[in-house]
Amino acid sequence: MLGGVVAALGILTGGILLEVLGTILFALTVAYVLLPVQRWLTRRRLSEWTATVVATVIGFVSAVAVFSPIFVTLYFRLEEVIAVVEELPREFSVIVLEETYTLGAAQVQAEAIGYLQGVAVSIASSLPVLAIKFALFVLLLFAILLKGDAAGRAAIAPVPHAYRDVVYALARRARETLYAIYVLQLATSVATLVIGYPLFWALGYDMAFTLALFAAILQFVPIIGPSLLVVPIALYHVAAGEIAAAALVGVLGITFVAWFPDVAVRPRLARRSAGLPGSLYFVGFTGGLFTLGAIGIVVGPLIVAVFVESVDLLADEVNGDARFAELAAVDAANAGREGPSSPDRDLPPESDAAAESEGKEDADAAVGSQVANH
Repeated sequence: MLGGVVAALGILTGGILLEVLGTILFALTVAYVLLPVQRWLTRRRLSEWTATVVATVIGFVSAVAVFSPIFVTLYFRLEEVIAVVEELPREFSVIVLEETYTLGAAQVQAEAIGYLQGVAVSIASSLPVLAIKFALFVLLLFAILLKGDAAGRAAIAPVPHAYRDVVYALARRARETLYAIYVLQLATSVATLVIGYPLFWALGYDMAFTLALFAAILQFVPIIGPSLLVVPIALYHVAAGEIAAAALVGVLGITFVAWFPDVAVRPRLARRSAGLPGSLYFVGFTGGLFTLGAIGIVVGPLIVAVFVESVDLLADEVNGDARFAELAAVDAANAGREGPSSPDRDLPPESDAAAESEGKEDADAAVGSQVANH
């Protein structure tokens, strides 16, 4: 009864706080990643309150380091980005089977410029709201870190003791997934920024830092990542007739910006990651982004990872460690044993007819014998 009341009040609270629900979810996930840091500081003889303050400062500085370059690029350097879009060719010529086709890009350019200008206006008008949400994020982060144990006890209180191992397994998968998103992906993005900036500068691009920053942000997109930036740049050079520049930025960009950070950083930090396949991570990323917006980048893969873990737990409970082929063989054997034991069941139709005829002849002979006896 009490669990139902808590659930109903939780739904009501979520409806009331719907406008800041993304901020709350972001604070929860960041706090879940920083809880081991807070506990490590507590074990180093810092008071619980001091350790919480230090962990909150780490979260605050990390958030500022991640979001401030994005804000600066989208707001203060927006004119440069628009200038780059305006310099793109308005027509592209494509040769297919010795036929030249002209593709117009003026409409796409106009829509892209309008979208970028709309983003600038939206950011400027929402600055007070963003400041309030950021303050809410810091306060929530501090409160969750300070009362993390109490929140954990309250969360598992309605769960029967027989199923708490399931809760702990799901919590472990959630922690590993958040570690993979925040720590591993963030470290890979920083490496992409560090490598991309001198590379784009050496290739002669005026907005080298902006391009490197976009590449670092795209590192959060699974599987394809910074290729979403490098490939269009190479295609732009191809359309402009600069084949050598296209080949250079394509090869160096894919190798050092899109591929090398994954190879250099990810293996060193993957020990505590969730091990979620890239395809499932991509499904969670895209689904969460399109459904929930920016917070879906985190929530989408998290939900998919927890769902996969729950399916694995169910399969282990029902089937154990047996493989699918072994289970199929056992089911087939059980089906064979459960069938009727009559030998006539497996006879072909001709055998059934012959058996029926023989049965009739035997019956007629028995009747004739009885008549003769009488």
